[in-house]
Amino acid sequence: MAFLSQLDLQEILQTLSVLQWLPVYIILGAIPIVLIPYFLVFTKFWTLSVLSLAWLAYDWNTHSQGGRRSAWVRKWTLWKYFQNYFPVKLVKTHDLSPKHNYIIANHPHGIVSYGVFINFATEATGFARIFPDITPSVGTLEGIFWIPIVREYVMSMGVCPVSELAMKYLLTQKGSGNAVVIVVGGAAEALLCRPGVSTILLKQRKGFVKLALKTGAYLVPSYSFGENEVYNQETFPEGTWIRFFQKTFQGIFKKILGLNFCTFHGRGLTRESWGFLPFNLPITTVVGEPLPIPKIKRPDKKTVDKYHTLYINALRKLFDQHKVQYGFPETQELTII
Repeated sequence: MAFLSQLDLQEILQTLSVLQWLPVYIILGAIPIVLIPYFLVFTKFWTLSVLSLAWLAYDWNTHSQGGRRSAWVRKWTLWKYFQNYFPVKLVKTHDLSPKHNYIIANHPHGIVSYGVFINFATEATGFARIFPDITPSVGTLEGIFWIPIVREYVMSMGVCPVSELAMKYLLTQKGSGNAVVIVVGGAAEALLCRPGVSTILLKQRKGFVKLALKTGAYLVPSYSFGENEVYNQETFPEGTWIRFFQKTFQGIFKKILGLNFCTFHGRGLTRESWGFLPFNLPITTVVGEPLPIPKIKRPDKKTVDKYHTLYINALRKLFDQHKVQYGFPETQELTII
């Protein structure tokens, strides 16, 4: 009975660790958005608001210049429970030499990109041990860094804007041994994810290749097997009123927030229930062989296309070599659009 109780406690802690993730961002974001104008206008503590805004202005460029990471935050026990919920695993196929810088391109985006977060923004799977002397930085939307408190929280985990300015700084101004992690398909790719499907946006996504050429950073393909399996996404039949409502809402959401709204569901607080927690299914991020890239100040279209094709070939090879081992059928194909 004590053993069963211990198992129940572990599962409860794992569930809570995932449950808190997105609400924490919302709460941390709401605090300054609500309190700064409130204190400024309606209370005698207006100096707190002024100081907060002054600090934000003074510190405005930090997130684009390497940020402020915290090894302590990256090693929180919370992330270990988060990792074990699925579980999430990081697999190395080749060493990454600290003599170079890297762009680790990841696929697919999934609904939330749990694999990228746990493997590269925390130490739950032991990135520093698996890739010694390599410092990872995960790229995300720049708007997050405009919000006080939230920006400090995400910077502490080594998260940075997925902007050319921030990426180039990390790859050219911080010495060697840096790895920028980019989910190439972006939020638009989230609309393509569903269990049993391996479809990614890549044919016209060439900015990361151009960045690699400009900086001389090696390109590293990576694929998170199982990322698409942790949620069920609903796309309603064309011609129905609910599909019209879905497309209209997605268009408005995209226009206002720059995000793609997905109609999805997972499990609830218990494994058998319906809700918005991800299913307890394994996610394995396999990091492939680095592709050496020459440094060219102004790469032309032909050169970009050449290395883009080489990258696609390397990604397909990685996918085909590992798909069966991580739960995909031999017949599963990687569809690139």
